Amino acid sequence: MNGWKKGRGALGALAPLIGSWTARPGGPEPASQANCSRRFERIWNGAFIRLDAQWSGMGYEEMALFGKDSDGTLAFWSFTSDGKRSQGKLADASDIHPEAIAFEAEMPAGLARFAYWPGLGEGFDFAVESRTKRGWNRFLLHHYHAN
Repeated sequence: MNGWKKGRGALGALAPLIGSWTARPGGPEPASQANCSRRFERIWNGAFIRLDAQWSGMGYEEMALFGKDSDGTLAFWSFTSDGKRSQGKLADASDIHPEAIAFEAEMPAGLARFAYWPGLGEGFDFAVESRTKRGWNRFLLHHYHAN
């Protein structure tokens, strides 16, 4: 991806994602068949990054904040239109891509991970995975292009 350059500080890892992005259906997973738009913006004097995501045709929305947790670790807090919420922390996803930015959260069904990494050409890739005994099980893969 052209311009996949991380910035300084705790939120610097998310710098390549700032902006508005759209994914079109793709990938073999059923969840990958929906259009999704994501907008990342710095808020509150740069103390947090806000994500607004809308899934077309599903009536599903998410608002998340990324920032430093009380121990200084990069973390997220997510709230969705179905009334659910989650929170997690920065995690390693070098098994996906050497420059992947990933977060893990303990969910009712177990450990989940979502990751962003430079896509081929323009944009970035995004995946959501669940932890199994054999490793990570991917159930969503999207490629995002700038709006």
